[in-house]
Amino acid sequence: MSSDSAPSKRDRLEQYLSTRASEGAFYFKSRHITDEVGLSSKEIGSLVELLQREAEALHISRWGYARSTSWYVEPAD
Repeated sequence: MSSDSAPSKRDRLEQYLSTRASEGAFYFKSRHITDEVGLSSKEIGSLVELLQREAEALHISRWGYARSTSWYVEPAD
């Protein structure tokens, strides 16, 4: 049973990306941040697509497809 105060997977990923973007724009692959956010690369991939449409403080773009998708993240000033 989870606590109501525990952040959702979506919120956890959005917070991570927002924190990183506050230091400047960056690229990432889902498989490289799994340990940092505690999610599988498949979960991250699904959630990034959701955040790409919904996150107001971030601009997220699909960047490259070599072996796996790379994402480009920047603050949405």
